[in-house]
Amino acid sequence: MKTLVLNAGYEPLSIVPFTRAVVLVLTGKATVLAAEDIPVRSEHMSLDQPSVILLTRYVRPPSNRRVSLSRRGVLRRDSYRCAYCSKPAYTVDHVIPRSRGGANTWENLVACCRECNNRKGNRTLSEIGWKLSFLPQEPRLGQLWMRGIDKPVEKWRPFLEYSSAA
Repeated sequence: MKTLVLNAGYEPLSIVPFTRAVVLVLTGKATVLAAEDIPVRSEHMSLDQPSVILLTRYVRPPSNRRVSLSRRGVLRRDSYRCAYCSKPAYTVDHVIPRSRGGANTWENLVACCRECNNRKGNRTLSEIGWKLSFLPQEPRLGQLWMRGIDKPVEKWRPFLEYSSAA
């Protein structure tokens, strides 16, 4: 089971195994905000398994970290929506085709539905008269770089919604 770790400002910081979360709680470095009904027991105490913990001190999030380019990252950045027609998208398209000098960069890759990807083929947007619904950019560091945030546990949702609203 995984545990969501929140910074002192309630920003999601990382996802750790519950054993690490228990150690942070027992050493006084974190407090439990949400827990599962599964007890973690020792000889002298019993504790519910933490699902969300809050660090007692502010920890600076990594600032020099860049989001590595991946198919999943492009789809997540574009919210699994086609950049051309806004339908659900599960493929990635090069805005400037690779055969025409297009690179594998955040600015040249967009999420695309299969129909639009097949229709566009090896042509540029100006050749077929299409426009992008947004300007593709490298995502800023946030929840995107955290592994395991794709499918959050139900108990995490209020804390993730709180952090995105702030």
